Amino acid sequence: MGSLLQREEMDQINKLAAEEVYNLNKQVVYFPIRHHSPACSFHLKKTIEAYQPTIILIEGPDNSNHLIPILANEQTQPPVSIYYAYTTEERKYVCYFPFLSYSPEYVALLEAKRLQIPASFIDLGYGSRLESLEDGHDLKKHNEKQSYHDERMLSGSSFIQQLCTTLKCRNFDELWEKVFEIEGIRKTTADFVKEVFAYCYLSRKCYDDVALEAEGDLIREAHMRKKIEEAKQTHDRILVVTGGFHTYGLIENRPVTYTVKKAKEEKVYPMVYTYQEADQLNGYASGMPFVHYYENVWRALEKKENAPFTKSALTYLPHLLKKLRDKDESNSTADAIEAYSLMSGLAVMREKSEGGAYELLDSVLSAFTKGERSIATNQPIEALRELMTGDGIGRVAKNDLDVPIVRDCKEKCKTHKLQISTTGRNQKILELYAKKTHRQASHFFHCMQFLGTEFCQKEAGPDWMNYKHVNLVRETWRYGYSSYVEARLIEASVYGGTVQEAAAQKLEDMVKELPQHQSHELAKWLLQAIVMGLEELEERLFELVEQSVKQDGHFLSLCQTLKVLTMLHEQKRLFGLKDTARLERLLDEIYYEAVTKIAWQSNPHPDEWSAIAEQLKFLYTVSEQKQAADAREIFSDQLQALLNSDQLPANLVGVVTAILCNLAVLDRSEVSRRARAYMLGSPDQILHTAPYLQGVFLVARDYLFYEEALLSDLNQMISYISYDDFIQVVPELRLAFTYFSPMEITMLSEKVAALFNASVGDVMGSFVDEKVMREARRLDQGIKEEYAKWNLI
Repeated sequence: MGSLLQREEMDQINKLAAEEVYNLNKQVVYFPIRHHSPACSFHLKKTIEAYQPTIILIEGPDNSNHLIPILANEQTQPPVSIYYAYTTEERKYVCYFPFLSYSPEYVALLEAKRLQIPASFIDLGYGSRLESLEDGHDLKKHNEKQSYHDERMLSGSSFIQQLCTTLKCRNFDELWEKVFEIEGIRKTTADFVKEVFAYCYLSRKCYDDVALEAEGDLIREAHMRKKIEEAKQTHDRILVVTGGFHTYGLIENRPVTYTVKKAKEEKVYPMVYTYQEADQLNGYASGMPFVHYYENVWRALEKKENAPFTKSALTYLPHLLKKLRDKDESNSTADAIEAYSLMSGLAVMREKSEGGAYELLDSVLSAFTKGERSIATNQPIEALRELMTGDGIGRVAKNDLDVPIVRDCKEKCKTHKLQISTTGRNQKILELYAKKTHRQASHFFHCMQFLGTEFCQKEAGPDWMNYKHVNLVRETWRYGYSSYVEARLIEASVYGGTVQEAAAQKLEDMVKELPQHQSHELAKWLLQAIVMGLEELEERLFELVEQSVKQDGHFLSLCQTLKVLTMLHEQKRLFGLKDTARLERLLDEIYYEAVTKIAWQSNPHPDEWSAIAEQLKFLYTVSEQKQAADAREIFSDQLQALLNSDQLPANLVGVVTAILCNLAVLDRSEVSRRARAYMLGSPDQILHTAPYLQGVFLVARDYLFYEEALLSDLNQMISYISYDDFIQVVPELRLAFTYFSPMEITMLSEKVAALFNASVGDVMGSFVDEKVMREARRLDQGIKEEYAKWNLI
């Protein structure tokens, strides 16, 4: 009975295909496809030649029809994509509709242009699709990169899974290549269409109407049927090119019961795309893997090669050898010959007319991999996958819809000689001080990074914002262009028409959100603007910093502002600052504002202890550079007032004491005297020894070398404190000694050795390994237990 039902169902499917789907005598011919299939494009061109349609309707968002002339322009070079951005009050949604040179949709557009007939997209726009879905749907829950065409329903059906098992294919892609790509190009177009329709029909029947409605398929198909009916009024030969999963939904006589919700403010742009992003293995939700491989197959089909898959494989094997040899892999020409032989044998064994992508991969794995497959021996197969995916990037013809910021970015890349014709990551080293053009390139990189385009990442060089490595004179950047970068630029276009304009406006918007009294935040954004070369914004931000300083009463904030502006003054040549006198006046003002608040820091929050210590050290450095005696006098007076406080934390006591000793306000022995008070004091005071030393060493590590009493008192403290107190003190003590350089540690070792009449080698010798200590303790305990049994202890 099962066999009979299958025959009856297949007869019904064949009848539908012959009479309703692919009937060249009817007004409407339906051509079911799999997105980005060379075989589908191959037979689509044959269908267009045989049917001679007067219009071609294509599954694609109907709000993109104005882009068709751009996509079909001879200057456009796939891969390209249509970019959709739909914004609601809750979040922003992004969608891509890619075209490869062998995508049936793209081939249909080119053929329509060649025949000088109209082509039109007939599907719902992305925003309308979202509006029609329930809030709990995956597309609405996640704000991720989405493909307009999602083949999960087709490839994930129970019919396809069972078929993969029956035909001994690892996945849907291998099944599709075997049945439709390799064998499909050898069938008549009518038989090919019939089989594609049958596979898609049987996959669709695995889902009920509830599932189809939840995915939005039914409302999309109703919209496409409406567009087809409209075309019937003016055209007598209509070719409809859609995903095979929807073909039955279009010929099915289902009443329209859906209301399309119009989307508001949906942005639609043409943009470049890359091979890597179009590859299914990299997360793209529709289409086939190994993009570059199938493009080679398509080129071979266009040239009417008898064995296009074999021809494609032959181009990869020599390239693979060269790629591996460049990486010092030990593979020979004999390996490539063996791989080709294996590929042919696998094709025969798997009942294929010629070996495809999976036979090529399997044969390379067998012939090139020496020994057991592992991470170390996986290089040949990984290199082949890279070649089969490709690293190319498309080009969109110049047009009125070209986003100005994208054009500006590409022009800047050309000016700065940045390679963006491939998707590989490139390196650029900039000589910041030596070349003006390199400083301009640095401005561009910083702007692109600030806009969040993920175009570039700094690998080395000065970190101005965090005041690290500011003495370096070079920047090293790693960069690469992709459709993701272009999409982020399109999103940033709301800020301005050029990269610099967008960065300036975004920065200005962020500054508006800051409270006026946070001068250090404003100073950081001023620095950011200067690093990005935003000269038009620098003056406004400088004025804001000046105003903010007058309202900022927080010691740490003022010190951080002073630190940023001091660095700007030190790097005035690099940053091209002009009005340095104004900057110097502001630095003096902030210095006095910060210094006069030192005495107020006697009882700070514990979370601020470390930051205050660092800023006191910084103010000490600044004060030493001041020419006016009253500037240094105010600083020392404030420090003395702070030191007189009974509530001052130990680490700040250490910092202030060391600074005052350096300023000759206190005798140098004061450092040792206060240290002795902690080390030889009460148990509570002993616990404050390490923080005190941390403060001293932060400012003046040399005291440990010249104050002999410090080391002697520290040894005495360690000798008599309890084990529990020692365990508590040691971590902080170790932290205190991290301020010393390796050379200084060696010098300290000599002093410690002299203290114990030992050699430096004994002091610097390696510690006993912890595992050895544990084993020794275990043995010691075992011996004690054994002695106890014999009453020896």
